[in-house]
Amino acid sequence: MARLKSEIEVTCPCCQSTLVIDTNLGRIVSHHEPDRGNKPELSDAQRILAEEAKRRDAIFQQSVDAEKTRGDALSRRFEEALRQAKEEPVTKPMRDFDLD
Repeated sequence: MARLKSEIEVTCPCCQSTLVIDTNLGRIVSHHEPDRGNKPELSDAQRILAEEAKRRDAIFQQSVDAEKTRGDALSRRFEEALRQAKEEPVTKPMRDFDLD
């Protein structure tokens, strides 16, 4: 395809795609992705899905374990704050009005 004088061709530094940009329009006119050599084979689909399922289950189990111990940690923090509140003497709070 013939390029116009207002079109420039740019290669994306992230994905190595080729973009053709029309400077008059200020838009991308065309986009060409490079061929990827690391495409998974259809025969590997079952294995890939099984690995992803194991990974999801491991992450889920980790979050379940974190939630189980979360209650214990919160109750310990509450007990500590309650003990600290009992040890502090009860004083009347100062108000700005009292300072006059």
